[in-house]
Amino acid sequence: MIKTKDLHFHYSSEQQFCFPDISCEQGSHWLVLGQSGCGKTTLLHLLGGLLRPQGGQIIIQDKKILNLNEEELDHFRGKYIGVVFQQPHLIKALSVEENLLTAQYLSGVNQDKSKVIELLKKLNIEHKLKSKPQNLSQGEQQRVSIARALINDPVLILADEPTSSLDDKNCREVVELLLQQSKDSNSTLLIVTHDARLKDLFENQILLEELSAVG
Repeated sequence: MIKTKDLHFHYSSEQQFCFPDISCEQGSHWLVLGQSGCGKTTLLHLLGGLLRPQGGQIIIQDKKILNLNEEELDHFRGKYIGVVFQQPHLIKALSVEENLLTAQYLSGVNQDKSKVIELLKKLNIEHKLKSKPQNLSQGEQQRVSIARALINDPVLILADEPTSSLDDKNCREVVELLLQQSKDSNSTLLIVTHDARLKDLFENQILLEELSAVG
């Protein structure tokens, strides 16, 4: 269960966002739509505990995450939340395999190479197992980023424009993978995007263009 109430955030007096209250049942799938500048990424970062709001509340797994200190929040995020960022942010010195094993290690779970390979196979990039991020295409880096977010079976999957660098075929494959993974682990999936190709794939949608306020 994911809930927010009276959530608001500002970068400056000229850029302020007031978000709608959200209530997502566990295992549900949501699409957050809106054009650039409406606060989609900000909302995702708030839900992932990467930003702290000026007011409001966020509840994940019955835990008020804004009441956690930084150490507690890092542990909670590693255990329960998987984030797919717009930019992959992979560790350049490590191979694809090592990046995913590191994500397992940092979350306190056993490193499982077979699980890494299985997930990369689903994403059609198992042949890049030993490759370094700088030797991957933009689309391949995005797939590794998705694999990293899914590797620990999070209860909440947050994806920021996960299909922006993909063609139609790979776009559908990636979204289907995210949906299937969330179903397999009963995870709540929330994708923020301006990619209109995804609209018909999600029953639950939140439109932010009329809901966020820029002062």
